[in-house]
Amino acid sequence: MASLRPQVGNWYKDLEIGQLFEVVAIDDDTIETQLLEGELCEYDMESWQQLQLESVEEPEDWREVFELSDDDYRTWDDSTAMMDQWTNPLSEIESDVVNGILDEY
Repeated sequence: MASLRPQVGNWYKDLEIGQLFEVVAIDDDTIETQLLEGELCEYDMESWQQLQLESVEEPEDWREVFELSDDDYRTWDDSTAMMDQWTNPLSEIESDVVNGILDEY
């Protein structure tokens, strides 16, 4: 059995049962996957190596299960671009001093 190396974010097909899944986390001896329907599964390294897997492209409709639209799904680049536009909220607070006079309300 040729085993594919697990990589977070990659999609695989279990050829034995025809199930599509994505690797969502890898810990010391554990590989956590999420099935197309949303169910989470966990494999140890030994079990992973015994699977008959094929690397596949991300399914087009995988977000429909979670009712996510394109607006809901952001990539890392989108979130970092928003961080660049973020301003310090303290700069929006009006000063208590106007023209040298303290507002004592």
